[in-house]
Amino acid sequence: MYTRILSLPNLLKMKSHFLLGPRSTGKSTLIKEQLGNTAIVFDLLERDIYKRLLQNPSLLSQGDQSKIIVIDEIQKIPSLLDEVHRIIQKHGTKFLLTGSSARKLKRGSANLLAGRAWQASLFPLVTPEIPNFNLERYLTRGGLPQTYDAKYWQRELQAYVSLYLREEIAAEALTRNIESFSEFLDLVARSNGNEINYQSFASDCGVSLNTIKNYFEILEDTLIGVKLPAFTKTKKRKAITRSKHYLFDPGVVNALCEQGEITLKSQNFGNLFEQFIILEVRAANAYLEFNKSLTYWRSTSMQEVDLIIGDDLAIEIKSTHKVHGKHMKGLRALKEEKIIKKFMVVSLDPYRQETEDGIRCLHWKEFLNCLWTRKLF
Repeated sequence: MYTRILSLPNLLKMKSHFLLGPRSTGKSTLIKEQLGNTAIVFDLLERDIYKRLLQNPSLLSQGDQSKIIVIDEIQKIPSLLDEVHRIIQKHGTKFLLTGSSARKLKRGSANLLAGRAWQASLFPLVTPEIPNFNLERYLTRGGLPQTYDAKYWQRELQAYVSLYLREEIAAEALTRNIESFSEFLDLVARSNGNEINYQSFASDCGVSLNTIKNYFEILEDTLIGVKLPAFTKTKKRKAITRSKHYLFDPGVVNALCEQGEITLKSQNFGNLFEQFIILEVRAANAYLEFNKSLTYWRSTSMQEVDLIIGDDLAIEIKSTHKVHGKHMKGLRALKEEKIIKKFMVVSLDPYRQETEDGIRCLHWKEFLNCLWTRKLF
């Protein structure tokens, strides 16, 4: 059992909400734990409920309108949103509309309730939610609740990758070429954290450029892919404009790449450590409502900063146990632009320090503590 940061009762005191998150991040469990008997739940993954609501959406209005109505996996029947809209307008009923894919909601003619429902996100487990957090375990198994502490975590991850990623998301691709989509998933995992070169992906997968762009859109719409846009406001040094791409969970990357246990000496430790820090910031940005833009910066001369939070903080992420001046070259180049307020290196180095030119160096645990206690900026 994990105590999650997101509070559904607090959200629903204000307004109806869409709650979006990748499959298996714990949406259904959260609903049971936090809403209990105060909610009426319609789970569209249950065939009988799916059929009944598809045939007769007015069933939503036949229950106790004083209770919260939860529709789990709303993307299965987007047309239900018309009835939801009517009930909210007539009775003021609070709805929680969960989904593991925004594709049909964004790309169809779905009624998005014209501001009558706000949006919240649920992510894999983050560090404040995990007692006795272990970094190597997290980079190996990821933050899906059923994998982090599981005895048979390898089987859990492989089942997730094969049954959900390769089959259900492939079905979203609207293509018969399942083999190329599966190959694309493997390539995305191996390229985790790299800039997106669509032409290179298309060539490697043997499909068209438009097909590859569609595949990336599918990953983002199904909340599996995370795009990190480029920071392009620099003037002294021209910036690269391509986005970076990450998968939503290091355990999923590990399973797709078939890497086994990740340790400090593992070849891919640095890449997964960078992903871990970026995803923690992304989750805190949503849960704590910082609402900052998240970007990265790389100049055409290949100077780079891994993460920029709004115009408040630029972060270089290093899996080193001893920070040196060479680790700050990108930060110092960006500092010359006088756009970002603060600069920081996050690493495995246990010694806190600040350079003469104002670059702070924090151990990752201290950094995350500052992040989650709102002391970072």
